[in-house]
Amino acid sequence: MTAFPDDLVSPPPRLRVGIVGSGRVGAVLGAALRRTGHDVTAVSARSDLSRVRAEALLPGVPIVAPTEVPAGADLVMVAVPDDHLARVVNDLRPVVAAGQIVMHVSGRHGLDILAPLVGAVPIAAHPVMTFTGTSLDLGRLEDCPFGVTASDAAYPIAAALVVEMGGDPIRVDDAERIAYHAALAHGANHLVTLVAQTLDLLDEAGVEDPARMARPLLAAALDNALREGDRALTGPVARGDVATVRAHLQQLTDPDLAAAYRAMARATVRRAVASGMLSPAAAEPLIDLFDTRLPDEDAAE
Repeated sequence: MTAFPDDLVSPPPRLRVGIVGSGRVGAVLGAALRRTGHDVTAVSARSDLSRVRAEALLPGVPIVAPTEVPAGADLVMVAVPDDHLARVVNDLRPVVAAGQIVMHVSGRHGLDILAPLVGAVPIAAHPVMTFTGTSLDLGRLEDCPFGVTASDAAYPIAAALVVEMGGDPIRVDDAERIAYHAALAHGANHLVTLVAQTLDLLDEAGVEDPARMARPLLAAALDNALREGDRALTGPVARGDVATVRAHLQQLTDPDLAAAYRAMARATVRRAVASGMLSPAAAEPLIDLFDTRLPDEDAAE
């Protein structure tokens, strides 16, 4: 909980908070605000699982219809899937009052999606974290970056709310929300696919505990990439080892895995050349290899 030294500064005013959507994100963020003294007055829950989650994380908070949530609230948090946000905002239009703060937690959307709520104070605050929808997430909010989009007047409000939830507010320009979200989805979602494919391939190779074998290498690679960017590249592609890469492609009999390997290796070659780690001459035979179907690959189909 945020501490405020006596006689130095007063805590921000406590708000009455209504939460539309008690999925994995909404219920957790509501609980985070509640533990700092805000009054969560109502929450909506569409499914049985959402209702159980709301009851676990926000005990005693009335579960009501989405259009009943804003009544009496100072802050309305809208935590619904991206593709449902426009519809939910339209449903809320008759019941959101001028002066109410409306904050959505979508990564993709900025402030335009809240434009129908005339007179409200719009905020987009997206937590950059994967959620389980349990109390475990409350600890993970500590120093969690939030991509925040708000007007100059509303930004201090947004930043204060994020800090109270334990997070780290980072301003994102409204026009760049989709690029921002695409970057995060590309990294996090495709990383899961990449790691899962790695574990599958190790399992096929007879490794007894694939995760144990892969964890130190993958953890080091991620840490190095975050610190050094392209300079962290290692391995046969970055070295220009054509024969090794050809052997890999011949071994990859799963078409999806082979296609993913080709796509990522081709991108790796280009980045290695651009960063000066690989000469254009050394890259050329690799590019030729990636553009050539090997006999083993044709047989695999």
